[in-house]
Amino acid sequence: MSSVAEGAVVVGIDGSGSARRAAVWAAGEAAKRGKRLRLVHVYTVPPVRMPGVVPSADAIRSAFEAQGARWLAEACEAVAARHPDLVVETAAREWAPVAALIQESKTATLIVLGSRGLGGFTGLLVGSTAVALAQHGHCPIVVARGKRPEDVPPETGPVVVGTDGSESSDAALAFAFEEASLRGADLIVVRVWNEVTDHESVRAHALAVDPGTVEPAERRAVDEQLAPWLAKFPDLSVETVVARGRPVRALLGFGERAQLLVVGSRGRGGFQGMLLGSTSQALVAHSECPVAVVRPASNGRESE
Repeated sequence: MSSVAEGAVVVGIDGSGSARRAAVWAAGEAAKRGKRLRLVHVYTVPPVRMPGVVPSADAIRSAFEAQGARWLAEACEAVAARHPDLVVETAAREWAPVAALIQESKTATLIVLGSRGLGGFTGLLVGSTAVALAQHGHCPIVVARGKRPEDVPPETGPVVVGTDGSESSDAALAFAFEEASLRGADLIVVRVWNEVTDHESVRAHALAVDPGTVEPAERRAVDEQLAPWLAKFPDLSVETVVARGRPVRALLGFGERAQLLVVGSRGRGGFQGMLLGSTSQALVAHSECPVAVVRPASNGRESE
C-alpha cells in the first residue's frame, strides 16, 4: 500500500475518545463524498540513552507499533458501527505527526482531527504545531468538536462561514457552499466589521467613523463576493449576516446552533491572523461544532 491515499478523508488517530469520535464524523464526510476513509497513527520512537537499562530501540518501536495497531482497530470498530459499508484503510507511521499529516494533506480531501489528544497528536491544536499544519497543509483541516469535550459533533443545523473579502475567505466560501449542498443544510455567511479596523489597516480616524456608512459598504462588498456562488448554487438557502463587533464572538455565537463552522486560513482585517494567536485558539477551544480551516489554492509560494 502506498504511504498516502489519493482523495481520502484522513483522520489522525492517537487512542483518545476524541480521535475516535473524529473518525466517526469523518466517516460521514467520506460517505457523502464517495471517498475512502484513511485512519493514520503517527508515532516517534525516543532515543535510547541507557542501553541495557531501558528496552532497545527495536523493542520500543515494536511496542509503539502494537499500541498503534490497537488504537487503529478501536477506531475502525467505531466507524464500522455507523458506516459498515465504508471502505476504510489504516496506516501506522513512524515520523513527526505534523510532517506526516502535511504529507497526507497533499493528496487528501480533508484532514480531520479530534479536539484533544493523548499521544502523538497531543497539543496538535495549540501553539506552533497548529500554525505549522494550517500554514503548510494542502487541503482543508477540520477539528471535530461537540458542545462538550466528550460530546459527538452535531449533525444538524446550518453551515456557518466567516468572510472578509480576502482570497482566503473566497476559498472558505467555496468549501462552505459545497458542504452545505452536500449536507442539505442552510448556509449562513457572516461578515464582521468595526470602527477600529478597515480590513487591511487600522482606520486613521476611527473616532470619526460613521457606522451608518460602513455597514452598507460592507453589505455591498459581501453581496458582490457571494454573487457567483449564489448563481452556482441557486437552490441553496443562504442567509447573509453583516454584523458590527468581533469576529470570534460572532462566529462562536452562530456556532452554538451550527453543524459546521468554516473559516479561511488568513484574512485581511477582522479575520487577520485567524490561525496565529488567540483568535484561532478561541475558535478551536470554545466552538460547539466542528471547525474547518481552508487555505487558498497554492500559488507556488505558499510554503516558502
